[in-house]
Amino acid sequence: MFAILRKEINSFFASSIGYVVIAIFLILNGLFLWVFKGEFNILDYGFADLSSFFLLVPWVLIFLIPAVTMRSFSDEKKQGTLELLLTKPIAKSQIVLGKYLGAFILILIALVPTFLYVFTIYNLGNPAGNLDMGSIIGSYFGLLFLVGAYTSIGVFSSTLSDNQIVAFIIAVFICFFFYIGFEGVSDFVSSNFVEQLGMNSHYKSMGRGVIDSRDILYFLSITIFFIYLTVKHIKTKPFSKKDYSTLLIIPLGLLVINAFTVKVGIYKRFDLTEDKRYTLNDSSLNVISEVNSPIIVDVFLQGDDFPSEFKRLQAETKQLLEEFAAYNSQIKFSFINPLQDESTRERNIQQLSQRGLKPLQLNVQENGRSSQEVIFPWALASYNNKTIIISLVKNKIGASQQELVTNSVQNLEYAFADGFSKLLFPKRRNIAVLKGNNQLDDRFLQDFILTLSEYYNIAPFTLDSVANSPQKTLKQLEDYHLIISAKPTEAFTENEKYVLDQYTMNGGKSLWLVDVVAIDKDSLYNDSGSNVAVTRDLNLNDFFFKYGVRINPVVVSSMYSAPITLAIGEGSESQFQPVQWPYSPLAQSTNNHPIVSNINFVKLDFANQIDTLKNDIKKTILLESAPESKVEGTPIEISLDIVTQEPDPSVFNKGSQTLSVLLEGEFTSVYNNRIKPFELQNQKEKSLPTKMIVIADGDVVKNDVNRNGPQELGFDRWTGQVFGNKEFLLNAVNYLLDDDGLINIRTKNIEVAFLDHRKIAEQKITWQITNILLPLVLIGGFGLAFNYIRKKKYAA
Repeated sequence: MFAILRKEINSFFASSIGYVVIAIFLILNGLFLWVFKGEFNILDYGFADLSSFFLLVPWVLIFLIPAVTMRSFSDEKKQGTLELLLTKPIAKSQIVLGKYLGAFILILIALVPTFLYVFTIYNLGNPAGNLDMGSIIGSYFGLLFLVGAYTSIGVFSSTLSDNQIVAFIIAVFICFFFYIGFEGVSDFVSSNFVEQLGMNSHYKSMGRGVIDSRDILYFLSITIFFIYLTVKHIKTKPFSKKDYSTLLIIPLGLLVINAFTVKVGIYKRFDLTEDKRYTLNDSSLNVISEVNSPIIVDVFLQGDDFPSEFKRLQAETKQLLEEFAAYNSQIKFSFINPLQDESTRERNIQQLSQRGLKPLQLNVQENGRSSQEVIFPWALASYNNKTIIISLVKNKIGASQQELVTNSVQNLEYAFADGFSKLLFPKRRNIAVLKGNNQLDDRFLQDFILTLSEYYNIAPFTLDSVANSPQKTLKQLEDYHLIISAKPTEAFTENEKYVLDQYTMNGGKSLWLVDVVAIDKDSLYNDSGSNVAVTRDLNLNDFFFKYGVRINPVVVSSMYSAPITLAIGEGSESQFQPVQWPYSPLAQSTNNHPIVSNINFVKLDFANQIDTLKNDIKKTILLESAPESKVEGTPIEISLDIVTQEPDPSVFNKGSQTLSVLLEGEFTSVYNNRIKPFELQNQKEKSLPTKMIVIADGDVVKNDVNRNGPQELGFDRWTGQVFGNKEFLLNAVNYLLDDDGLINIRTKNIEVAFLDHRKIAEQKITWQITNILLPLVLIGGFGLAFNYIRKKKYAA
């Protein structure tokens, strides 16, 4: 076998045709990846990875490998040496394996110069070295299995004719059919099983660094099958019935083994990417594990003129959905370009916008020219006649297009898992919105309540009946899994506090949005333009103190804040303009908690400062003001005239102020070792494990209301910015009520590696020449060394 292997390699490199074939392979790769404009161009793509290469190379190999293998047996047949070879004391399987391994090694030699592409990406990364080597190693590993399968087909095809060109054409056709042909057949017969018979469906995940034992088994099955066919076909005797039976049994057996591993779930997946981006969270898998009817996903992120960043988002979305579909075949998805047909373009934009799928305008830079492109970064998911909207874009204030795409890619799995959960498990929890203590009016809560109603059953709840029927009130309250109190302005009675305390002791969860200072922006719009902020007594100090937090009656102001819109100018010349307003601090968190991970800045108004106290409760700070902040005690006069004064940075020196805290654990009753307002059945001094979130601002949940009705929560109609209020509050509620851990997916950190555009602009020609010519030089040098050693050996 090894003698035949050496003979194959020697004969290939002894002739110029071998070098020509490999040179054409390297030139094609080099031109498509580094020079030609198109979807495979790495420099235009802008990302520090080799995904373009691993998408392109299967198509180039469809022609390269048949060119290498076409002479394996056809040449032996043509020269009449096959019969002589078969008479040698060597098994036919060894003959075939020798030729197979010889061709396989030749292809590997052709692939070696492509490692130069890795070196190039490594140097052009931003920063240099910003490259996921695990993904590249996994992709090359997957490519080896594809090469093995192609080579076995090529060697088999060479036994079908003594004409090398005919053998080449047959091999190209069979490779093409096995790679992509089954997908066409599956579209025709609407069968996912038929698609799984094709190489492309198995190579897709391997080509991005995910090694699946099912894919390995598939490629090994194809390789073994065609090697077996080759062994049987080179025999000189005619086929017997036994041979035909064996030829039928082997492919059926391999098919059964592959189908069995898929059906019973006997497989292993190895995600070699550094950030494990293609490993779905267990919570995601649990959501779709029991789905037995189709979930149809229509993705509108499709188009030919996308900036490279959004092509990456498109690719990541497709790859994520492929991972969902690999786990459960009931996930069906398609990509749709609603703007492709110019005759229906405007109508489609209008229809999609009416459904809440608003277009996104992008700046496209190409050849020094800037243009505008409209895309729809949305998906619609449908299940059993119910449809929900899934947003694919995750924006942040001041984010560049690269940052926007990075944030969006990181949020994709949660976006789809959350959407599927809404489809499959609608409204499994009940939420009570507390009334009776002069909380915010419904019109100021409408957008948030509508958002929550997509997930939960929402109902108002008053504590008025506590005075007469405390036991009944508590029992009714315990029918709800969460209570929300949004900016109460009237004090709670001891009776009401005790019922709320016992609700917590029984494991109830709560979200408190509390202002302990009485002031709001509307009160400033008067003749004097000012008002006095005073302490508001809600009779909740001991309530929160016992649980581990204290809301201080101070106002937090910050240099990093949202603007306020005022009429600037005199009389008819006045215009509404946004001006910086220190009492609307923009808050975020420095931790990676799922509630606040990867969200936009949260806007607050006249927020108060929170202290955390020592007890056994776990405390997580969710929102903080910027370090350039200060606190102002009450009473204090606040005037709009402050916007005309230049802020003094030296006074904003109190550091970041805590504005929201998550409490988790077993709470001690506020009324432990105290006289109770009344007796309750089964009253508790220690709670079941539960959670509570305290936010020292009630306006964080308040949406604007104009003559057209309530506006989107967090949307500033004057600046067009959307703050992260709604997402933060929705995440907070989901975390409090999430028993499946779905929201923890938000902490998954996915890094998108970009190329350095400055380096590309300065060094583009250098790297293009390097990646086209240097691989040819390497092959040429190998050829010279090979022939020199060969001549020296035989001369001796």
